[in-house]
Amino acid sequence: MSAVYLVLLLLPLVSAQTYHWGPCPSPAVQPGFDVQKYLGRWYEIARLPNSFERGKCIEANYALRKDGTIRVLNSQLYKDKVSTAEGTAVVPDTREMAKLGVSFSYFTPYSPYWVLTTDYTSLAVVYSCTDVLRLFRVEYAWILSRSRFPPPQTVRYAKELLVREGIDISRMKATDQNCKDN
Repeated sequence: MSAVYLVLLLLPLVSAQTYHWGPCPSPAVQPGFDVQKYLGRWYEIARLPNSFERGKCIEANYALRKDGTIRVLNSQLYKDKVSTAEGTAVVPDTREMAKLGVSFSYFTPYSPYWVLTTDYTSLAVVYSCTDVLRLFRVEYAWILSRSRFPPPQTVRYAKELLVREGIDISRMKATDQNCKDN
């Protein structure tokens, strides 16, 4: 019975997130993922709801640091101001290069950042999922592009891939990229 109380206490914390009952799925990730080719600027085209992205013109910039970790610099335009968040990405297991971990604080563990597919030049589909006591999961998914306005068929392909991998995209929302380059 205490697990039920815990879930009831945690639900308000994830109300802006996408959550489902049961453990995380294990979607296939990009075979032969090349971190070097993935570096650079990616624009967010669509995402599952989350509490940390509320603006528009959202983008992520990835750069290799001297220590081998990856600098993650996310930015968004929110209430007419550019806000940024800097984090660190790592590859915990070099046998699965497309399964990265990302953290935006020294005090939080790395969260999954799985690249399901990318062609490195136009499209990336990213998925993250965290189990909470195997009772429910908190999911994130992003469709990224090297341009602010990819062709509709590219976005459709990305959504179809997420659905094939068992990821519910019914709450996925397009990101407003109508802005001046920031």
